[in-house]
Amino acid sequence: MDAQLIAFTGVAAGMVALPGADFTVVVRNALASRTAGLASAVGVAGGLLVHTALAVAGLAAVLVAMPVLFRTVQLLGGAYVLYLGLSALYAMRRRAQDGSGLPSGAPEGESERPAPRDFGRALRQGFLTNALNPKAPVLFLSLLPQFVPDGQPPLPRTLLLAALVVVLALIWFPAVALLVDRLGRWLRRPRTARAIEGGSGVALTGLGLALVTGPLLR
Repeated sequence: MDAQLIAFTGVAAGMVALPGADFTVVVRNALASRTAGLASAVGVAGGLLVHTALAVAGLAAVLVAMPVLFRTVQLLGGAYVLYLGLSALYAMRRRAQDGSGLPSGAPEGESERPAPRDFGRALRQGFLTNALNPKAPVLFLSLLPQFVPDGQPPLPRTLLLAALVVVLALIWFPAVALLVDRLGRWLRRPRTARAIEGGSGVALTGLGLALVTGPLLR
């Protein structure tokens, strides 16, 4: 039994499940429709695939070693998360004025069949929210090597660990989206939906501001 692999699975599962901007985006889009939520979940996993691939290739080390490049990624990620947060707050205000509850504005009976444009947008939001997370390169760069046993070739082991992270994301985030959809009848009530929309907007705005105005994350 590979004790290090088991330990890494536990650490990675906790890391993936930790609430953050990607979790908020998945929940918000899952309120619009099951398909949009699942699209966001797949997008988040795609973003993780980028980070793990960079860590395996060693490019994350270059990113961390160049403060200007790292700060640029940090600002881009913060600006995008801030944009999502402000968009959510604006949408909540607009729905509060017209009494609508669904985040997408679609009738509840049509929530499982969003337009292709909405599917692509949800997929893109999930991917960019995770791929532009400036903390991820540092996290993967510092985490993955710790679970490579002495004497083992690092590349195959690191590829295995990276793949495991992506698989965990493909389990966790779709599960979140399906749970939100399962509770959809209650969650899509106008008052509840606006509260969730407002909460996600405040959380994303706060995260975006912290990244844009905060010090360099190292």
